[in-house]
Amino acid sequence: MMLWVCIGGGMLSLMLSLLIAAIGKKNREDCTDYTIAIKGSAEKFFINADDIRKILRSGAGSELKGKKISEIDLKRLEQLLRNNIWIRKAEMWFDNKNVLHVEVYEREPIARIFTNAGNSFYIDSTERKIPLSDRMSARVPVFTGFPDKKVYSAKDSLLFTDVKNLATYIKNDPFWMSQVAIKNDPFWMSQVAQVNITTERNFELSPVVGNHLVKLGNGKDIEKKFNRLMIFYKQVLAQKGFDSYSTIDVQYTGQVIGTKRGSEKSKVDTVMLKRRVDEMLKQMQKQYDSVAAIKPITEKPTISGSQVSTSSLRATKSQPTNPNALKAESLPSKNENKPNENKPKAVMKKTN
Repeated sequence: MMLWVCIGGGMLSLMLSLLIAAIGKKNREDCTDYTIAIKGSAEKFFINADDIRKILRSGAGSELKGKKISEIDLKRLEQLLRNNIWIRKAEMWFDNKNVLHVEVYEREPIARIFTNAGNSFYIDSTERKIPLSDRMSARVPVFTGFPDKKVYSAKDSLLFTDVKNLATYIKNDPFWMSQVAIKNDPFWMSQVAQVNITTERNFELSPVVGNHLVKLGNGKDIEKKFNRLMIFYKQVLAQKGFDSYSTIDVQYTGQVIGTKRGSEKSKVDTVMLKRRVDEMLKQMQKQYDSVAAIKPITEKPTISGSQVSTSSLRATKSQPTNPNALKAESLPSKNENKPNENKPKAVMKKTN
């Protein structure tokens, strides 16, 4: 037993010695070349190989190719790469031919945000803010009305999370959708023009097709809300037209509230009309009473079209009316039932 222990310990020491010797030999050798690979789901990237080379040359102090491997600090170079705002992850290693492999994972914007002050930036899946790029513009959902602050609170962090989840659903990103276990329809990326954030921190969608506003409410149950909206699109708007409703509210569980275009305006107009008619009736009745108290009416007056009497407004539909001249019924005079004082009295003949 002791013999096997001795042999095993000797083999382990030999292997460690060989490994240390191999590492020492490799460190004395030169870097023969290096390759750069940028990964991400996008076809075009905000950072390119030249940007990576500049960072590596600046960190290493010289060109990597031909440099001693022992003089290349991989951990430090990886950290320099990760410090770049557009790089999410960086890995570096040498193969058995002394070729340095540089693998970079780019941050991918999932939403573009416009603040109330007019500032704009991207956010990625980690909710990190990313500045805009002069090279290209990402095709991602647009959010407006975001609060503009130098330091964001915990409440703002929740809003960032809601924006990320909503943008992920609309964007239909295959990688991030698998992370949140949500399946959606790619239709929404083409249909949603922008998402506005209200002062109550609710979301309202402006569509590309259709002149209506979609109220989503908060960032909860996004998939269910979009499912209700799709049902309304297929069963109602597909038949009546995408401009027939001004507002579609899907924020409440199990229901969709649609407001037909013009219905709110008609309701307001009806109330205003009734109020004006009532005021006019009161004013005319007051004027009529004052005139009747001063002078008895002895004939039926003719009222012009610009005036309206109480009796004419209350007339039924069967009664004909003339818009040019409306006649109001005269009220009985206060002296109509009294004997005429100016009329001579009858004189009876005296009999003899």
